[in-house]
Amino acid sequence: MGKIGLIAGSGELPVEFAKSVVSQGKPLHIYAIKGITDKSIQKLAPTTWLRLGEAQKLIDSMKKDGITDVVMLGKIEHFHILKSIHTFDKRARGFFSQLKDRRAKSILEAVLKEMEKEGFNPIDPSPFLSQLLVPEGLIAGEIPPEGAMEDGYFGLKIAREIAQLDIGQTVVVKDKVVVAVEGLEGTDKCILRAGDLAGEGCVVCKVARVNQDMRYDVPVIGEKTLKSMKKAKAKLLFVEAGKTFLVDKDSFRKKAKDFGISVVGINLEKLNRGEKTNLL
Repeated sequence: MGKIGLIAGSGELPVEFAKSVVSQGKPLHIYAIKGITDKSIQKLAPTTWLRLGEAQKLIDSMKKDGITDVVMLGKIEHFHILKSIHTFDKRARGFFSQLKDRRAKSILEAVLKEMEKEGFNPIDPSPFLSQLLVPEGLIAGEIPPEGAMEDGYFGLKIAREIAQLDIGQTVVVKDKVVVAVEGLEGTDKCILRAGDLAGEGCVVCKVARVNQDMRYDVPVIGEKTLKSMKKAKAKLLFVEAGKTFLVDKDSFRKKAKDFGISVVGINLEKLNRGEKTNLL
C-alpha cells in the first residue's frame, strides 16, 4: 500500500479513518469538499479543499501529490449532486453525461472505475475502521419486547430489498406496516417523516446491500440518528451487523440510554435462515 488519498464527504467517518491511518504511520493526503467536509479534518493530515464537481482539479492534485490508493468516505447528499451538476467542471459534466442512470450506486461505481482508469487503486477502508463495525446483538438500551423484535425482523427484510433497488438503506415500520422508505432526503428526514405519519412506536431498520462493496456507501449510524429518532418518538433501531459503521460507541450508547432507545445488530444471513438473534 502506497500513499492514500482520502476523498472526504460530511460526517465523522472520514475523520475517524484519517485518525486511524495517521496513527498507523501511513502517508495520507485529504481532499475535502468546501461546505460539506468537517473543517476539523484538516488538522490530521495535509488537506486540499475543492468545490463539489471540480473533478479535473481533484485528479490533477492527486497525481501531483503522489497518491496511489484512494478511499471515498463520508456523505455527499445525492440530491445535492443532482442539483449542482450545472456548476461542475467539463470533466465532471462529461462523466455524468455518460452514466446509464444517476442512482447512487451507479454514480459511485462509475467514480471508482474512473479512478482506476487514471491509475489510482480504490481500496476497502474497513481494515482501518474495523473497530467501528457494529457487532451482532444488543448494542444499546434495553432488550426490546417480542412484538418490536418481530417488527424489526420484518423491516430489515424489506430494507434489504429497497437497498438492492438502490432507493435507500433505511425503512421505518410499525406493526408490520411500512411507514416510510428512505429516498433522496436521507435517513434522518425519512425517520422524521415516519414520526409525522405514524406517531410513537416506529421501528427504524437500516441495512447494506447484498454483497455490499465496502469501498463505498456503507451504512453509518451515530448520535444524529438517535436525535432524529427521539423527535419521531421511535424507540428501536435495527442495523445490519458487520456491515454498518458506528461512530463514537461510548457516547452513542449513553445517548441511546438517555433517549430510551434500543439498538440491535442483526446478522441478516442468519435471519434469512430463520435464526433469531440472541440478545441475552
